[in-house]
Amino acid sequence: MRHDPTAISPKNRQHWAMSLLLLALLGAFLLSLFVGSVRIPLDEILRILLGGAAERETWTTIVLKFRLPKAVTAVLAGSALSVSGLQMQTMFRNPLAGPFVLGINSGASLGVALVVLAVGTGSTLLAGLGLLSDFGIVVAASLGAGLVLFLVLAVARRVETMTLLILGLMFGYATSALVSVLLYFSIAERIQAYIAWTFGSFGGVTWRQMQVMAPAVLLGLIIAWLSAKPLNALLLGETYAQSLGLSVRRARFTVLVSASLMAGAITAFCGPIGFVGVAVPHLCRSLFSTSNHRLLIPATILLGGIVALLADLLAQLPGSQTTLPLNAVTALIGAPVVTWVILRQRNLRSSFAG
Repeated sequence: MRHDPTAISPKNRQHWAMSLLLLALLGAFLLSLFVGSVRIPLDEILRILLGGAAERETWTTIVLKFRLPKAVTAVLAGSALSVSGLQMQTMFRNPLAGPFVLGINSGASLGVALVVLAVGTGSTLLAGLGLLSDFGIVVAASLGAGLVLFLVLAVARRVETMTLLILGLMFGYATSALVSVLLYFSIAERIQAYIAWTFGSFGGVTWRQMQVMAPAVLLGLIIAWLSAKPLNALLLGETYAQSLGLSVRRARFTVLVSASLMAGAITAFCGPIGFVGVAVPHLCRSLFSTSNHRLLIPATILLGGIVALLADLLAQLPGSQTTLPLNAVTALIGAPVVTWVILRQRNLRSSFAG
């Protein structure tokens, strides 16, 4: 069989795909700074980013205080949720597993519900302490997510992987039930505030809050990258991984810390963002035709950021003053991908091996 010298090798094809994702991320990032209710020329945006003085002072304020932190938040959120989803799908060998499979988002929702849905004198006290502010909601969500994370990690070393999955689902159901009870007994204004949080948003994170969220996400991504080799070993099952000398319990604990740290941080600051963590890993596997996590993790970081930026742009409905709920847009993007995964069930096994 003759070799075609013009054929592109799989390795070169992957390099090209990674380069295109990087350019697409840069383009989506600049587009997110350009699109908005106030039209700002692209050259003025670039001048502002480079530290120059814009033609109008208000343009500088809009770009640096509103659009730039929202774009950075979208990239961090999309990357974190996508990588944590990839980790969960590999560890549980379940193509429909997502970053919130352990009940992290339910714990965060319970924390927010306990603060926002408080009634009577408790509500007055919380308002007086400033706990009904945006930062108070972040603290409440962080504590709720952290509580569930602590429970999950406490049992992680004592149970098998599938048992841990079931326990995570039970934690989620239990906290969701408590939230439902709080909703039933709350007043309309509090319910509306809670529902607004559940819609999800990248626009509520300030630069001050970014100093907490960004390090947490970056630490989670670093741990995820360091766990790429153990994740590759887990692709063929825990028994095979143990035969290679891998400590499965230690690898599982590391993956849980990484995924929970990223999912918990994003949920606390942005609300429960659905579907991104489930859909993006599958798109990356199809795009690169590989299950190697040393390639999938950076690819998922890039594509996750792109998807989150595009979802935020669609939510703004360019050309109008209306803003759609972010979770509605991510569901419209992610649901077709998940449906496609289900329809390809006969090929699911091969997508997690080889």
